[in-house]
Parts: sequence; C-alpha cells; structure tokens
Amino acid sequence: MKILVAGATGAIGKQLVPKLVAAGHEVTGMTRSESKRALVEEMGATAAVADALDPDQVATAVAEAEPDAIAHELTALTDINLRKMEQSFELTNRLRTEGTDHLLSAARAAGVRRFVAQSYAGWPTERVGGPIKTEEDPLDPDPPKQVRKMLDAIRYVEKAVTEADWTDGIVLRYGGFYGPGTSLAPGGEQFEPIRRRQFPIVGKGNGIWSLVHISDAADATVIALERGTPGIYNIVDDDPTPIGELLTVVSDEMGVGKPRRVPRWLGRLFGGEAGVVMMTELRGASNQKAKRELGWKPAHPSWRGSLVTGR
Repeated sequence: MKILVAGATGAIGKQLVPKLVAAGHEVTGMTRSESKRALVEEMGATAAVADALDPDQVATAVAEAEPDAIAHELTALTDINLRKMEQSFELTNRLRTEGTDHLLSAARAAGVRRFVAQSYAGWPTERVGGPIKTEEDPLDPDPPKQVRKMLDAIRYVEKAVTEADWTDGIVLRYGGFYGPGTSLAPGGEQFEPIRRRQFPIVGKGNGIWSLVHISDAADATVIALERGTPGIYNIVDDDPTPIGELLTVVSDEMGVGKPRRVPRWLGRLFGGEAGVVMMTELRGASNQKAKRELGWKPAHPSWRGSLVTGR
C-alpha cells in the first residue's frame, strides 16, 4: 500500500515510518524542512518537502505520492511553557485546523481511501464523573482559558476527519508520549525537571494521566492505516495513574528522593490554572475500544520501569 506520513520527522513519525517500511508499504514522508530530507530517506521512505500550511505545496506532495492512505501526524510541540500555553501551541493549533483542511482537500482529490489523524487523550475530556473516560464521553465543555484554543483545534480535526464521508476517517487520541525521542525520555524537557526535583506535586496530585510508549502508539497507527474502521480510538497504555503517584514512583526509580509538594495556589503561580487542572482534575482514558476493534495491544502495558530507562 502507498502511504503518505505528514510529520514524518516528528517523534511519532520517526517511529511510524520505519515500521511501515518494514511492513512492506511504499512510504512517502512529508517534512517541512529540506534539511530533513536525508532523515526521511534514511528511514527508507521517499521524501516530500512541503509546508503543511501551504495548500499548493500539500496538494503537489499528495498528488505526486498517489497514496492509498495518509497519516496526519503534524504538530510543533517544543519548548512548552505552561503559563503561555496559547503561544506554545499556536502553530500546532494551525496544523490541526488549516493543515488538516489542506491534507483532506488533497486527499480527496487523490482518492485516498483511509485518513488517520492524530488527536490527544491526555486532558480534553470533561472533568466530572468517573476517573476513566471512553471515546463516548464528552470533551470538556469549560476548559481553562489557557487551553481553550487547543481544545477547539482538537475538536476541529476530530470532526473534520470523522465526518469525511468519502474516506475512512480515523482519529487516534494518543496518550502522553514517553520513550525514545519524546519529552519524557532521559534528557527530555519533562524528564529532567523530575530528576532535578523541579516538577512538584500540586495539591493532592490526583489528576489522572494516561501515557503510551511512542513505539506502541506507532504500532496502533500501522494497524489503523492497514485495516482500521472509521471512528475515534484512545491509544493509551493499561495503567492510567494519578500524577502524584506517577511522580513518586518515577522519582524513586531515579533515586532522587520524593518529589516536592506545593499547594494549589502556589502551583497556579508557576503553571497557571491549566497546569493546576492537569495536576489535580484530569480523568484518564480507556483503551478497551482500541483493543477490541483495532486488535491493538500495547507491548508496554505500563510506564512503570520503562519511562525511567528510556526503552
């Protein structure tokens, strides 16, 4: 099968492209930077250099690749500032709205049969009711101001893809990534503050985080591209965990001592309201639908042990 991966040099793209090549697919990796052409080719794919926010460049890349399926993995998640979430996610929000439109338009013109797009399971669901949410549960109707535009962009990509009646539209809500090349790998921007005891537990730390190993997320994406049916799927591991417990276990595995604790009001000063909500109110995500309908099972059922080793 011919597959185009948009965002081929991102964290998941670098896992996904080699897996697709190894499975015998003819892969085109789309990247914005000419300097990353060689990386795409080293992974065994044909490189297509195109700015996802330029509709003409996207149309040309898709037309030339003639894909049967497209994986939309476009994000720009670097140097995230909790107090400036809107600015940190501005480009990613555009990729989830404008970039989605450009890819869908080009895909329709090329007769693409399956379109798989990245979404997020980490925080968007409503913060009431039980601790674990399924794909049927509504998204947060009243998110903190800092993340409203982010949630609007997530709603946009999910609606656009699942309502595309000319293709099999599939949305994968990934949990928080850990593993090689992610911010929760040794040396990563979220990992190092934990090691330096600069990532405190806010309040009771009972916000539930759902993670997924980056390799498992790529495996689920391969399945969705090859044989997935339209719909939304949570791609998370089997171990949704309160962040206070997660930080305590990881700190113990690192041997750095217990994480610090701060009250909500102090957490709000350095992380804003969104940061406090993520530490105290999040609900976890269930992976049962993905297991049942995609036949996917994470090779890393829990982050415990794996997160600290980086494997």
